[in-house]
Amino acid sequence: MAREPTIKTFLIAAALAVSAAGTATAQSASDTETAMRTLAATPMDIADGKQLANTSCARCHGADGIGSAPYMPSIAGQRPAYLYLSLKDYASGVRADTQMREAIKFLSDDALIKVSAYYAGLDPAETAPGGVPPARPDALQAGQKAAAACTGCHGATGVTAIPGIPSLIGLDTKYLVEAMADYKTGKRKNDTMKAMLASLNDKAIADVALFFALQTPARAKTNAQGNAAAGKAAAASCGGCHGETGVSGSPATPSLAGQDAQYLVAALTAYKDGTRSNDTMKGMVAALDATAMKNLAAFYAAQQPKMPNVRKPVSTSEWAARCNRCHGFNGNSSDPRLPMLASQRADYLQKSLMEYREHKRKSSAMVPMAEGLTVDEVANLAGYYAQQKARAVLFVPMPAK
Repeated sequence: MAREPTIKTFLIAAALAVSAAGTATAQSASDTETAMRTLAATPMDIADGKQLANTSCARCHGADGIGSAPYMPSIAGQRPAYLYLSLKDYASGVRADTQMREAIKFLSDDALIKVSAYYAGLDPAETAPGGVPPARPDALQAGQKAAAACTGCHGATGVTAIPGIPSLIGLDTKYLVEAMADYKTGKRKNDTMKAMLASLNDKAIADVALFFALQTPARAKTNAQGNAAAGKAAAASCGGCHGETGVSGSPATPSLAGQDAQYLVAALTAYKDGTRSNDTMKGMVAALDATAMKNLAAFYAAQQPKMPNVRKPVSTSEWAARCNRCHGFNGNSSDPRLPMLASQRADYLQKSLMEYREHKRKSSAMVPMAEGLTVDEVANLAGYYAQQKARAVLFVPMPAK
């Protein structure tokens, strides 16, 4: 239902448009200036826009502008300048959609302005069409749950208290994922580990690795038998890959600082006798005897481990706070050029974010934001905005003279 015009709210919207006019970057200055004309639409313009919408748009978007089909966005109550600029992008091919381009290819700029004004003047959806999908578990929470089976041996936070069992803290997710994959496939021989990992898919393995990578680093709660001072000299040749104090600078190379000494001796022995296959490591340990291995292990066990450079997952509310800077509180944009996200279809929002993430849809602002999102974060963010209550835009048609 279209809302009645009031001069006060029109003046507020017009003032807002003027204050925002210098910030547009995605469109040309002329397009942005033309887009602001949607704010000066008259009741006659709205009537013309309704007629045009029924002819060109209603078949997909409905006369009420509420998207009822999967991936079909709701445009009722959407910000008027945004609607116009989007239509221009479809017409020019900046946004590739054959169906949309065919629908509007014969419409003039004046017609696009009127259609945009018409849909902007409609009441937005009360709730998101299509419903809201259940939230996907946070990767860190999922990792903690999946890691429960590991903690009996490796410690509640990955700090071992059992000699011969490695600590899992201080290791980059890349290394941990590869190590678990090797155990699962049998490339690294350990029947217990192979059985423990058999039921975990790739995502679960990645979540487990993330959980342990983000735990507070601490030395293993075990004793070392070797001479740490003697081991320091022997460690000089290891520092190029594993770091001077056992803190690796490469995601694929494990940190050794704070690791259980008995486990390190077992690993060195396995590399030397070929039980664990790695040509580089086999060459490095070839001259080490049992005493040298114990000394080397004691040196690394005494070093302080550090947290790897791994990004902690951003919560949905934290992501939304970032999005709200442009799109308004809870996705209710106050800028007529930026889209309202509240009460939008979750599947459409998810599709749009994935297109930005994969560079299929261009935006100097949105692409860098979306690149930092995981697939689960995209789904949760789309679901979050679908649950927000949409508020009518600060747009009403200008009273006719």
